[in-house]
Amino acid sequence: MGSKGHKSAQKVARGSIRRQARNTATRSQVKTDVAKAEKLVAAGDKEAAKTAVASAISALDRSVGKKNIHANAAARKKSRLMKKLNKGTAQPKAKTA
Repeated sequence: MGSKGHKSAQKVARGSIRRQARNTATRSQVKTDVAKAEKLVAAGDKEAAKTAVASAISALDRSVGKKNIHANAAARKKSRLMKKLNKGTAQPKAKTA
């Protein structure tokens, strides 16, 4: 943003920088929430994992609503999270002799 250019263009550029910072922070928080949920699922802490997965899914949905990430990308992440959660919490089948 040099000193040249119209004032309106400078205002637009400043707004763009603010939006970029906000969007980056939101995406980063979503990644953190998803990683935390995956870590708890892998650790085997069922109740904490369910809570963390619900929180991560909520964060993904909010991010889609703000158009920070694509809806299909969020759906894919939610699906993979739920698959890991369900696989981790499934009871092992009894072997028949």
